Amino acid sequence: MKTREKVRWGILSTAKIGREHVIPALQASEHGEVVAIASRDADTARRAGAELGIPRVHGSYEALLGDAAVDAIYNPLPNHLHVDWSVRALEAGKHILCEKPLGLSAADAHRLLEAAARHPRLKAMEAFMYRFHPQWRYVRAVVSEGRIGRLRAIQAVFAYDNDDPSNIRNVPEWGGGGLMDIGCYPISVARLLYGSEPRRVIGTLEYDPEFGTDRLCSALLAFADGDTAAFTCSMRMFPQQRVTALGTGGRIEIEIPFNAPPDRPCRVWLDTGDGPVEWRSPVCNQYTAMGDAFARAILNDTEVPTPLEDAVANMSVIDAIVSSAKTGAWVDIA
Repeated sequence: MKTREKVRWGILSTAKIGREHVIPALQASEHGEVVAIASRDADTARRAGAELGIPRVHGSYEALLGDAAVDAIYNPLPNHLHVDWSVRALEAGKHILCEKPLGLSAADAHRLLEAAARHPRLKAMEAFMYRFHPQWRYVRAVVSEGRIGRLRAIQAVFAYDNDDPSNIRNVPEWGGGGLMDIGCYPISVARLLYGSEPRRVIGTLEYDPEFGTDRLCSALLAFADGDTAAFTCSMRMFPQQRVTALGTGGRIEIEIPFNAPPDRPCRVWLDTGDGPVEWRSPVCNQYTAMGDAFARAILNDTEVPTPLEDAVANMSVIDAIVSSAKTGAWVDIA
């Protein structure tokens, strides 16, 4: 039952994605307000609070989790800290929205699933923001309604160029690398559109000789009845992202599938034989949409839009790709 009109958010760290994307989006949301932020350094927390207009600041993560004015925690920490601090948030009585990927492996992610089961009154979700953009509601409807016939293949690419040695994505001990950072998106998309799990995968990984993180990954996911999804992701390529879904009677192509701009429509092209027809989405900040969807689950005590089981399943595919890259062989997914 709804107990208040807005969820009071606490932000666990001053990470860039929080400062530049998620915090402004939550501040603009209908059902949430950002009331607190924490850093391991009190001065950093104070500067961030002043810059972002956040009234309560904490010089430790523990202090934020102990703040009675906070209902829910957003966790944008480096990948290796996702599960530990999300579990601690649940143990402190806070709902938790954790950045993707949920953990360093399926087994790691499963620890959060187990913790959430011990706290059934609290909500926990992985922050895959792209799923909340209206362009994906449109694409899913096109596929599910059979407007491109039977979906048979998905092709995706996601790339950017990052050679900064201090960036967390280039630190292997912190869960860096392209597969974890952006390869998780095309895996998620394939599972979303097929509505099922791949049966086996084969993949390749190229590692940066200086950083030790994967900088180029290509993989093929095999679903039931021969249906496939293929993707390439890279941290050392010209920036690009695109998803194309191909069926027996047409195709649909998403121009900006993942980092959808918050200030203009997104374009999707549907071609069923007479040439591509353009569809434009409503303008939407997908981070705001995600925050409001999660907040409604808290306020109304309903299920979260994306259960943690989905996050664990996505990590299982990542694990299988890593295993396949070591041997060059197909790897079955249990």
